[in-house]
Amino acid sequence: MNTPELLTEGLGWAEGPTVLPDGRVCFVETYRSQVSVWERGFGVKQYAYTAGGPNSCVLGAKGEMYVCQNGGTTGPWRAKEMVQPSIQVINREGGKAEIICTEIDGKKFNGPNDLVFGQNGNLYFTDPGTYRPSDPEPSYLFELSPNGNGRLLAELSPPTFPNGIAIEADGSVVWAESYTGMVRRLRLESGKIEDICRLPGENPVCDGMAIAADGRLFVTTVNGGGIDVIFPDGRYDQFIKIGIIPTNCVFNGSDLYMTDAGVLATGSEASMGGQLYLLRDVAAGLGTWPGSIG
Repeated sequence: MNTPELLTEGLGWAEGPTVLPDGRVCFVETYRSQVSVWERGFGVKQYAYTAGGPNSCVLGAKGEMYVCQNGGTTGPWRAKEMVQPSIQVINREGGKAEIICTEIDGKKFNGPNDLVFGQNGNLYFTDPGTYRPSDPEPSYLFELSPNGNGRLLAELSPPTFPNGIAIEADGSVVWAESYTGMVRRLRLESGKIEDICRLPGENPVCDGMAIAADGRLFVTTVNGGGIDVIFPDGRYDQFIKIGIIPTNCVFNGSDLYMTDAGVLATGSEASMGGQLYLLRDVAAGLGTWPGSIG
């Protein structure tokens, strides 16, 4: 495995990366209430202001950006400008983040966390609310179709804090759970939920994930100091040591970009110790699918 390259630092809780067609990398900075963009040779700048607490972003089919907006909470931290927990869209770089959805099937969002488009053009996202293991909010998985109609895929009981989410080659939805350390799968055709595995360690706090073309799951844990790699059947493959507080990752060809919070969200003051890493020639990444809502 190649040595990870630190691309930039001084970020305000970096999360949920996505790669633009021109090769630039977008990610959210929750503490700065914005989507940021990194470009080699130019560093980081604001892509768009979102208010609240953006948790993840994904590129749409028409060049727009979709954002999971938790409303403005990361641990005890609160955004200066709170907004309603929602899915937002940014139609152009520097444009205004507009709310497109705040509830589905009569369930108002507690705090959407991560999102991904499926092969069918639908948007899938997790909604665990605020990270409170001792007093958890309901844990939801939602689906939003291109025409704006949505449905509740699952309510996980007891709450598990479904965090990072991805779509496998056969269309199955997989996600990682911060409370349980589990990686799980939903077969859309049957509605059946399967346990893939529990990550190793006494208390693994799963966060984001990405999928390789061979089906392996690359899962970040904020207290793990790297990425756990799991075969689709749950067998353990390897551990990649990278970063300090890994939050999420995304493939770009065979390269893997990873966001890192740098500092755990335990205080009411914003921390700016986040980082962005690049790991080259990891594995061929599973291609992403385009989608647009509305």
